[in-house]
Amino acid sequence: MKSEILAKVIRGEIVESIHRGHLIVADGDSKTIASLGNPEIITFFRSSAKPFQAFPFLTSGAASAFDFLEKEIALTCGSHSGEKIHTETVEKMLRKIGLSESDLQCGTQLPFHKETAEKMIRAGEKPTQLHNNCSGKHAAMLALARHIGADAQTYEHLENPIQQKILETVSQFTDIPKNEIKIGIDGCAAPNFALPVSAMAKSFARLVFPPSFFDKQWREACRCIVSAMINYPEMIGGTERLDTIIMQTLRGKIISKVGAEGVYVAGILPSPKWKKGLGIAFKIEDGEDRRARPVVAIELLRQLGILDGETLKQFSPITIENRRGDIIGEIQASFNLNL
Repeated sequence: MKSEILAKVIRGEIVESIHRGHLIVADGDSKTIASLGNPEIITFFRSSAKPFQAFPFLTSGAASAFDFLEKEIALTCGSHSGEKIHTETVEKMLRKIGLSESDLQCGTQLPFHKETAEKMIRAGEKPTQLHNNCSGKHAAMLALARHIGADAQTYEHLENPIQQKILETVSQFTDIPKNEIKIGIDGCAAPNFALPVSAMAKSFARLVFPPSFFDKQWREACRCIVSAMINYPEMIGGTERLDTIIMQTLRGKIISKVGAEGVYVAGILPSPKWKKGLGIAFKIEDGEDRRARPVVAIELLRQLGILDGETLKQFSPITIENRRGDIIGEIQASFNLNL
């Protein structure tokens, strides 16, 4: 199956550009509720994998051993904006395990948060690894390495026990054997996982509604991650970030996690309508993050009845302005789910 049009860019009355993609919604029993395009297409999980990259940090006991707070656990699952609340939290996490910014292997990055980045530039400050959107995840990997005695200097290498435990976790949540998961290197230097879009949806459905074969420890880790993401949405993204705004708006109903190159995955918590929860995932085919992804995500939640038509209207459709501020078009979702 080919990809389907998920969003259109309209200028005046003319469709100027289109964004195609693949989408799936599945319930806690892995039953497909709706799909568009080819949900079996394989792409990288990217940062949507972060809750599972943090999972062994919890199941190993490292989070408890180093007395990590719930907001710190949330940050391990986030792609933060590099704001002060984020960098200071990562610094505290590293101090708890007796390490520092120099022990991170994620590389430096200018903050996503525009005001923070501009302030640093004006002050002549250079970003550190703390500003990297993945620094919370890397701090958790270092904590796990210290806890189990793995080599903390090579914690990001695939052959390190840290990455092998993460790979096993992804395999368990997606039902894809370890040896069938292709590996690429993410922007933060850690391994990342090529999976069908359908497997991504399944993993988040299991996160919000753990299957019966998960043992008590795994079920508790699922509860812990979901609770942390819900209670501290500002740690998952930051000011004006899509994940944060969605989770603040739908507090207690959803966990939301973007990934680079147009990936979006979310888990809808069990409710009277969706008794075993939902996992939703889509991939914008051209990798577009800022235009197509928000409008598709919000429209998808509307069609599932999780958002009403007026809530978060500023994200779907997105208006297009010219350089003097006139509204001259919009980016709008262009799909209908057959539920």
